[in-house]
Amino acid sequence: MTQHLLSTGTDYQQLAARFRPIFAKIAAGTVERELSRTLPYEPIRWLKEAGFGTLRIPKEKGGHGASLPQLFELLIELAEADSNLPQALRAHFAFVEDRLNAPDSPQRDRWFQRFIDGELVGSGWTEVGAVKVGQSITKVTPQADGWLLNGEKFYSTGSLFANWIDVLGRRSDNDGAVIALVNTSQPGVERDDDWDGFGQRTTGSGTTRFKDAKVESEHVFDFADRFRYQTAFYQHVLLATLAGIGRAVQRDAAHAVRHRKRVYSHGNADLVKDDVQIQQVVGQITSWAFAVEATVLKATLSLQQAYEAHISDDEAHKQAVNITAELDAAKGQVIATEWVQRASSELFNALGASDSRVSKALDRHWRNARTVSSHNPVIYKIRDIGNWEINREAPTFLWQIGNSTATE
Repeated sequence: MTQHLLSTGTDYQQLAARFRPIFAKIAAGTVERELSRTLPYEPIRWLKEAGFGTLRIPKEKGGHGASLPQLFELLIELAEADSNLPQALRAHFAFVEDRLNAPDSPQRDRWFQRFIDGELVGSGWTEVGAVKVGQSITKVTPQADGWLLNGEKFYSTGSLFANWIDVLGRRSDNDGAVIALVNTSQPGVERDDDWDGFGQRTTGSGTTRFKDAKVESEHVFDFADRFRYQTAFYQHVLLATLAGIGRAVQRDAAHAVRHRKRVYSHGNADLVKDDVQIQQVVGQITSWAFAVEATVLKATLSLQQAYEAHISDDEAHKQAVNITAELDAAKGQVIATEWVQRASSELFNALGASDSRVSKALDRHWRNARTVSSHNPVIYKIRDIGNWEINREAPTFLWQIGNSTATE
């Protein structure tokens, strides 16, 4: 009988203690990186060297064996330090998850060993320009000794820091949708730091071009075999990022009020920290941050159930837990999208005009939250939730973006 190794959890406090000193060092440089738009190569290196990329790999295979709730709790802590970093690692953890769902094999062990050695995966899925929904200009062409990859991707999050890029494309011979893992250490891979969003400015989300990039034979996978709860998983990385931003807003609000010396003549106390209305603002921000984090962590429980169900032969059970995981992620998005943005704006009601100075970079919290919240339109998630509650219509598990096929 085949033995299934599952990452069901470890001692969280011991695991977190390993990384918290690194998170603190990352946080110390966040504002400077934001102001100078310095890409976080060094923080990524610190995380790699500490084995952060192996969190989900089973202990028997050399990793930490963290459960999904533990992974996302750690990502929340990392996002509080710098919200760009969990998003930069999003594709890496998704590909690790895909390998966890694959049957045990020497090929899977080779991937695990690469990650133990510190290698990371970036993203190459989204195309811009004259690409219609469901189409892909990126092509993977079979060769006698492997594959050739040609195309261009945008939103290549994390790819500037990656050893591999997880690329979505189509086979040139049969038009089948595939995932190609392409090594970045070759002339055929060109990465541009041209991401110009107003938030999440250092996630490495620019353009990547592939020009006859070589891909090994065993590094092309049918997209249909991708792990089933991937959409919810990708959303959870963004949810953890939002929850971390909420914690950072709470931290910065309390710190700024605690140390603020200037008061208004019509305020309620001689010191801002004793002003009951200011205390109310900080209390409201703290409550929103708490509610978002609690919601996100609650949703990770159903995601873990979907992961553990992948070894089951009960198709009805697998479908049920995957629906729950997708809907819970959507509910989390509804809460986090609204409340973290409200908290990052309400922050300024506890402060003064001097705190809007660029040098303090407090505006980054709202800009980052708004940018993260734009990835998967929340209005469609709300619709899915309502449609399930009313009609028991399953949510959209896989979706694409591109130019409309309709004519004007």
